[in-house]
Amino acid sequence: MPPPTSPSRNLARWVRYAIAGIVVMGLAVLALWPTSQRVDHAEVVRGTVQESFEAEGRTRIRDRYVITAPLTAMVERTAWEPGDTVAAGQPVLTLQPLASPPLDARTRAQAQAQAEAARQLVEAARSEAQAAAQAATLAAAEAERMERLAAQGMVSREAWERAATLRERSTLEAQSARFREATARHQWAAAQATLQPDDPAAPRNRPIVLRSPVDGVVLKRHFQSERPVQAGEPLLDIGNPTALEVEVDVLSADAVRLRPGMRVALLRWGGTPALEGEVRRVEPLAFTKVSALGVEEQRVWVIIDLLQPAQDRAGLGEGYRVHARFVLQEAADTLNLPVGALFRTGNAGAEGGWAVFRIEGGRARLRPVETGLQGGGRVEIRSGLQAQDRVVLHPPRDLADGTRVHHP
Repeated sequence: MPPPTSPSRNLARWVRYAIAGIVVMGLAVLALWPTSQRVDHAEVVRGTVQESFEAEGRTRIRDRYVITAPLTAMVERTAWEPGDTVAAGQPVLTLQPLASPPLDARTRAQAQAQAEAARQLVEAARSEAQAAAQAATLAAAEAERMERLAAQGMVSREAWERAATLRERSTLEAQSARFREATARHQWAAAQATLQPDDPAAPRNRPIVLRSPVDGVVLKRHFQSERPVQAGEPLLDIGNPTALEVEVDVLSADAVRLRPGMRVALLRWGGTPALEGEVRRVEPLAFTKVSALGVEEQRVWVIIDLLQPAQDRAGLGEGYRVHARFVLQEAADTLNLPVGALFRTGNAGAEGGWAVFRIEGGRARLRPVETGLQGGGRVEIRSGLQAQDRVVLHPPRDLADGTRVHHP
């Protein structure tokens, strides 16, 4: 006959059974508990969306003047270095005439005709300079008038800024017209210098002094030591390094969307912040360029005016590389989110075919949306969402409406 079990031993055995049952029930609950899918998320915010594209360009001096030899002569050694400052009318080079036979009748007639043509160019350049100066005076007066009206709140700030920009542009155009007049005078003097050796009243060994046509700096010297030069050979390049513009070659498909006056942001120029510019001219002639991948592309030159004062872009010189971001369209103070949150769905046909998964109470809810302007990796949301809504970013293919989700 087996010995009777004690009550304490029976109690311990039932406790073990109870613990085992609890563990089994817990594992069953975990197995049947709905899973939550981990996702990335983004928030709907209010801000500016821009449609734009970028292209690489380079700076160049707006008015560059190349001093050339007016005739075959011996040029004296020069001490000018790139970066040296010169004034308009300042002697920069001296040419010593070479011994040469007298000019025949035909050559003399040609030289006289060239001198007369150069004189007429001086007259035309003088008229252009006077017209540009008058336009600059009118633009300055209009800008002052708009500034006074803006201070009284009678016109918008944008109208005043446009008048100020027109004043700046008119001033630069007037300066360019004066430079062209000075260059025409220089060419006239050069044409007259051709006749000097044949003037019986002038000594044949009289040196020819070449002067700077404008105020500026020496950009490049093409020689240093004394040597003979041919007529038309470049000797010195002179210009104003603060009067810069930007030339950018863009695809012809992008060029047709550009218009003069469009805003441009110039990035990665070596300083901060980005420089502001505007399109001045889109060249009418395209050219063929082979890309780095060996593909032939039709590209177009676009010329951009810099709007910042020279002190805000100190150190920027000619031939420097910049990246131009052309702003085609802009929507300010609008709801937007990353483009990666959108996907196509057949259930959102009434809203243009786009939808998102909005995170509501730990679940992903399918919401059709109406989109607008897109650019810079973001898209405008016209309806379907509100500010500070959280949406699933880059939704997985197996994500469905109502799925439990969690995000870091």
